[in-house]
Amino acid sequence: MDFVKDHTWQILIVLNYAIALSAVVTILFKKLNPTKALSYIIGLLALPFVGIIVYYLFGQEYRKTKIFSRKHVLNQSIVKKIQDALELNTKAINEVDDLLDQKSKLIPLLYNNEKSKLTINNDVRLIKNGDEKFKLLFKDIQEAKNHLHLEYFVIKDDKIGTELLNLLCEKAKEGLEIRIVIDDVGSSISSKMKRKLKDCGVEMHAFMPVRFSNSTGKMNYRDHRKIVVIDGKIGYVGGVNVSDQYVNANNDRYWRDTHIRIVGEAVKPLQILFFTTWDFVSDSEIQISKTYFPEHHCKATVPLQIAASGPDTDWSNIMEAIFVAITNAEDYVYITTPYFIPNSEVITALQVVARSNIEVKLIVPKNSDSWIAEYATNSYLQMLLEAGVEVYQYTKGFIHAKTMVVDGVFSTVGTTNMDYRSFNINFEVNALIYDKKISNELTQFFTDDLKHCEKLELESWKKRSKRTKLIEATARLMAPLL
Repeated sequence: MDFVKDHTWQILIVLNYAIALSAVVTILFKKLNPTKALSYIIGLLALPFVGIIVYYLFGQEYRKTKIFSRKHVLNQSIVKKIQDALELNTKAINEVDDLLDQKSKLIPLLYNNEKSKLTINNDVRLIKNGDEKFKLLFKDIQEAKNHLHLEYFVIKDDKIGTELLNLLCEKAKEGLEIRIVIDDVGSSISSKMKRKLKDCGVEMHAFMPVRFSNSTGKMNYRDHRKIVVIDGKIGYVGGVNVSDQYVNANNDRYWRDTHIRIVGEAVKPLQILFFTTWDFVSDSEIQISKTYFPEHHCKATVPLQIAASGPDTDWSNIMEAIFVAITNAEDYVYITTPYFIPNSEVITALQVVARSNIEVKLIVPKNSDSWIAEYATNSYLQMLLEAGVEVYQYTKGFIHAKTMVVDGVFSTVGTTNMDYRSFNINFEVNALIYDKKISNELTQFFTDDLKHCEKLELESWKKRSKRTKLIEATARLMAPLL
């Protein structure tokens, strides 16, 4: 006993490195991205105890083990019939081929990856900022007749959140089915509000609750999606969460974001996506009926695919779509993202396209809501500037929009940031839109945002202090863990 007491620290160090070396062997066998693997290995070996905790919380890899089962929902006959009805329409693809040129490769890519089918009969409305989104959303909720499905990374019961949750309670009392999925890390709802929702008949489940006893890897694989489906007829998707932070009327800092409202066939894959999540988080096996998939009579014709990615998909669907869209650009690529911590594939694509005399512009925040993400983002900008990419820092407030426009014919709006976490770890969803009108509107959004940006110049950017560059380099090393 005296020996143990006298050598406690040495024993702990030995145990630490025994566990760390075991974890290193596991990392090597997983054949992770070399940069990500190296980051974990350095952390495990250079930071006693801290490295193990970080790896324990963030380093587990579940994509191949398939803990996120979707079979119950996807095997139900009604869902299969809906998916069959949304057949990959060769005629429709041929009709948009002239518009898209090489970008039509995206359509079969997403179909082959995840059976994401092209839908044609859709009406799409671009929404700028949370104020506009919640005005539209509340009106649609008030007019709902059958069911309301919400899936959000962030829901807080602050001013806007309480208004939304109270409205859902009212609709539940009218007899509507209300289902809510909240991410357990991103969301914060008081016990009082949770009891109220339950008493009103609202069903709500947390996605992968994080508790110390079973938290292995659960700081990873968060549900970063923002989805609303109303009566199976109207869908919302984009960057705006439910919090006062996203509403400029309730927020001290200007928050620039982009969302979309969809009416038409594309709501069906959004509905299926919600049910796959609901099946995972709820204890009961839900039986899906045709009521959730009503016939649409939308006369608008905006071609659109719903792309989803996460640990439950075999491929990084959204990242691959972004990569293909960039590499097939002929005139320009305009990207807005709050966090630019990309993988080597996207960096290379942007550099090659820019050096091919194609206009590439990127908007990122000047001041992020995360200091480490800000420094990590800044560490990538010089290599873009050297390749001819025009980089702009948004100064009016914080820009949280996640959008891209290519050649005025393709655009995407969704939840996916240009970072490792969105590409490989979190559950994400984007709408891929093949339409000139929507692309032109989104280009106008981009142009308007440029008025509130500072353009970076290569020579002045190089003159950042050595201290700043060192912090950026350190943050970049940690980027795969962010």
